[in-house]
Amino acid sequence: MRFPHPLTLLVGCVLVAALASHVLPPGEYDRRDDAATGRRVVVPGTYHAVAPRPVTAFQALVAIPRGMGDAAAVIFFVFLIGGAFTVVDETGALRQGVDWLVRRFGHSERLVIPVAALAFALGGVLDNMKEEIIALVPVMLLLARRLGVQPVVAVATSLGAAAVGAAFSPINPFQVGIGQQLAQVPLLSGALFRLAFLAAALTVWIWGTLRCAARGHTTPLDRTAPDTGSLDRRRAAVLALVVGAFVVLVAGVRRGWGFNEMAALFFTMGVAAGLVGGLGVAGTADALVAGFRSMAYAGLLIGFARAIFVTLEQGRIVDTLVHGLFAPVAHLPLGLAAVGMMVVHTLVHVPVPSPTGHAVLTLPILVPLSDLLGLSRQVTVLAYQYGGGLCELFTPTNGALMAILAAAQVRYEDWLRFALPLLLALLALGAVAIGLGVALGVQ
Repeated sequence: MRFPHPLTLLVGCVLVAALASHVLPPGEYDRRDDAATGRRVVVPGTYHAVAPRPVTAFQALVAIPRGMGDAAAVIFFVFLIGGAFTVVDETGALRQGVDWLVRRFGHSERLVIPVAALAFALGGVLDNMKEEIIALVPVMLLLARRLGVQPVVAVATSLGAAAVGAAFSPINPFQVGIGQQLAQVPLLSGALFRLAFLAAALTVWIWGTLRCAARGHTTPLDRTAPDTGSLDRRRAAVLALVVGAFVVLVAGVRRGWGFNEMAALFFTMGVAAGLVGGLGVAGTADALVAGFRSMAYAGLLIGFARAIFVTLEQGRIVDTLVHGLFAPVAHLPLGLAAVGMMVVHTLVHVPVPSPTGHAVLTLPILVPLSDLLGLSRQVTVLAYQYGGGLCELFTPTNGALMAILAAAQVRYEDWLRFALPLLLALLALGAVAIGLGVALGVQ
């Protein structure tokens, strides 16, 4: 089976969302300002019917530029970070850094892939790294070619590992932090429990990635050829700038930085790298423009993916979907209800791909429900974290996923063929964690 072009797939999803607004009954929850999170959250028990507002075909098409407008901060962040890393690549530092890495570790994917995957997983654990990975795709593709593995391995090692790290993280501020605030449980509570399953999840993912790498070898770049250039002081200084930028990024995210601040950071890094790397002012500007051009398609995919949510919201059926999906959970036995929450979170994350937006929409509804069922609030947060986080591995509404697949020239169906078996294994692991949390009364 061959999937349609990613843009065709996303436009089809927008039109399906518009059609759903003609079929599903519109409804909404009341919302209030939450002092703990500083966000507007749903008021439980307030779901009510509202006047229908079906989306016409033309309005669905208008939702595409509206989605691009809503995602403007992310799109321009992608442009600027893409430009910055193109500058870094033009200095030769990335190529020589990858060459050094491969030569240093004996050309073995059995060592390089786990190390790289753990590095990206750490980004997911700390700050839900997604869009930041787009600009690193050329680096990962170069590494894959040096190792003689398929491009899908580069995506699995980067975005895949980061998504798994975020889904099982004990400290991710965008999932665990906001989820625990909304559930009114102590911040970072249950960290040891989460750490144990994080280790197990990363083991499963890295094993699957290594298995794919072993099955799909290609002809590697000539490793015996003479060096195209040594990692001299100038290139080493450029790489130090890159590492320093990511250190500042983590610190900035902790202080509440958004995409605008992160974009400014990487633009500064790109300009500094060009000057330090010897490109000069004109060469740096040319490389930035080339980087912007290379990221145009990725930016389009992010905007088109956002248009799906814009269409559902315009049709007033986002809350209808949430209400309809979670209502049956209340009638299940306690253990099944907890696992059912995780499964439903996976479904909800398709139309609501923002982890924060997902949390403020669903957890205010589920926390009172879990109290009525006698279910631990910590387990309720686990169900949200595992279900929504793992959904990021396959949903086409995840703009970062679609953009990274496009940049790596990996077809969506090829990614699904690789990721779905591992996704099912990780969902089973999440179900075990939730069942154990219910049995142990994790608080």
